[in-house]
Amino acid sequence: MLKVGILGGGQLGRMLLQSAANYPVETYVMEADENCPAAHLCHHFVKGNIRDFNDVYQFGKGLDALTIEIESVNDDALEKLEAEGVNVYPRTKALRIIKNKIDQKKFYAAHEIPSSDFVITQSLRELELHTDFFPAVHKLGSGGYDGRGVQIISSAKEMDKGFDAPAVLEKKVNIHKEIAQIVAVSTTGQTTLYPPVDMVFDPDLNLLNYQISPAELADQILWKIEAIALKVVKALESPGIFAVELFVDKLGEVYVNETAPRVHNSGHHTIEGNFSSQFDMLWRIILGYPLGNTAAIFPAAIVNLLGEPSYSGLAKYDGLDEVLEMDNVFVHIYGKKETRPGRKMGHVTILSADRKDLTYKQSRIRHVLKVVSDDQL
Repeated sequence: MLKVGILGGGQLGRMLLQSAANYPVETYVMEADENCPAAHLCHHFVKGNIRDFNDVYQFGKGLDALTIEIESVNDDALEKLEAEGVNVYPRTKALRIIKNKIDQKKFYAAHEIPSSDFVITQSLRELELHTDFFPAVHKLGSGGYDGRGVQIISSAKEMDKGFDAPAVLEKKVNIHKEIAQIVAVSTTGQTTLYPPVDMVFDPDLNLLNYQISPAELADQILWKIEAIALKVVKALESPGIFAVELFVDKLGEVYVNETAPRVHNSGHHTIEGNFSSQFDMLWRIILGYPLGNTAAIFPAAIVNLLGEPSYSGLAKYDGLDEVLEMDNVFVHIYGKKETRPGRKMGHVTILSADRKDLTYKQSRIRHVLKVVSDDQL
């Protein structure tokens, strides 16, 4: 039985472990918080810092394989473990390209992958030299996650929103749709694609609010998305699960926004909505089994459960009973004891052959189900 470690114990680790129960694998998790969502679901829990070289190295050196649930892990330790025979998903080389947004944009340019025009800035003073680039999006080179480290700058008047650190300034795309395309890559290089999803973001938090799969796209746009996503993952030369986020502009052009080298929020609906979920698929890849069937069982929508803006403290779920009364609705609560504004506390998946039903139910759920606490800010 293979020994496989997960670096990070949040909700992605939790859902990976729920799928791991179906396979002959001994699971290990390392996280700083022993009360994290994944802690009680693994065979072995190790308290440690996923960003610390020694902690990651000591955790991984007795294992057969490692995977991640967040990019900000110590890649020097992963590189050493790889050299010593531990299989790492994704490969360290691919992780390094992706975890730094400057390097990621350079990678797209070097491989002629369509992405918005960009310039690299090292400081706010340097940003001032590129006011002709606005409106644009300023992204921290490293350290950003889940909408943090990203600022939209519409004009020179908003210059103070920028980052006084190495960052990439991307020309703003006139967006018609935001699409996520998940691709699975086996250790032999075989690939399979999930149906793409339409993503709708919270404009204030810059977090995924809800999504619908499959995305409504003209065939020519769909083919373009699939071809670009495959080009990205093949250039990364790594097995694993990759979520390629793309923009479709109002003229029908497709641009890569970012790539995540792991299971991803945009694929959570696959647990109920597809024959092989993204979590099941990653275990198939790590354990060397054939790739699963990515076809949709039913069209699906997801609503993210985010902590309400005015609450911080022990989490309560107002409206949960009403949501659970709905047909073909599946609630996933991540087991985080405390809520805070914008924190990801869970998600709800809706299945229906009727797209209007999906749209109605996601709207109803967003208005009914609230994550609150007894303590208001």
